[in-house]
Amino acid sequence: MKVTRHTLTAAVTAAFAVAALSACSPESSPPEPTKTVTNAPATVPATTAPTPTPTQEPTPQPTEPPATAELSEVPNVVGMNHSEAQSLLRSKGFMVNEEDASPEGRMILNNHNWKVCRQDPAPGASDVLRVAIYSVKLSESC
Repeated sequence: MKVTRHTLTAAVTAAFAVAALSACSPESSPPEPTKTVTNAPATVPATTAPTPTPTQEPTPQPTEPPATAELSEVPNVVGMNHSEAQSLLRSKGFMVNEEDASPEGRMILNNHNWKVCRQDPAPGASDVLRVAIYSVKLSESC
């Protein structure tokens, strides 16, 4: 029998196929994963808050809002560079919405090239958490 390259390639491919199938045979099962067992106490003692005695008055609950909810006065950012206005408002704790003041409705990607034309709410407002600034590119007029 004459062995050609085609015959040799077929024989090697068949050998690999047999080896691969024998590795996947049902007789060989993967080892079971190891199980970790920890011993935890069956019950955890409950802690109870002390009850006030008749002569003790209960502690009053604080009525002040948390420090994160403090509202500051909205600064005037009209005429400022958009990036600087945004930084100032955020440093005062405001969330900032930014809009194109032109009718084109562009996205403000590089806010260093923009200036603030108007803001909402007006400067001095103190009961808001969000400020909207409307800007145009530096080369444009408001």
